[in-house]
Amino acid sequence: MGRRGHHRLRRVAIAVLLLVPAAGLLWVPWYAGASPMLAGTPFFYWYQLAWVPGCGLCLLAAYALTDRHHRR
Repeated sequence: MGRRGHHRLRRVAIAVLLLVPAAGLLWVPWYAGASPMLAGTPFFYWYQLAWVPGCGLCLLAAYALTDRHHRR
């Protein structure tokens, strides 16, 4: 794989990392239920709360994949 292919693959990985949290949170019918419950909390609430660190990890991974040292 050439240098161009490597950059394209990196950009695709960054795009996926940025789109996964958006898709996971915008598709409300998938998680708009009360069960399963976790410590008495409905699924709807703990699913969204679980995405808080999940989004942070996705953003951190996307940032780590950026080619920031070549832009200077």
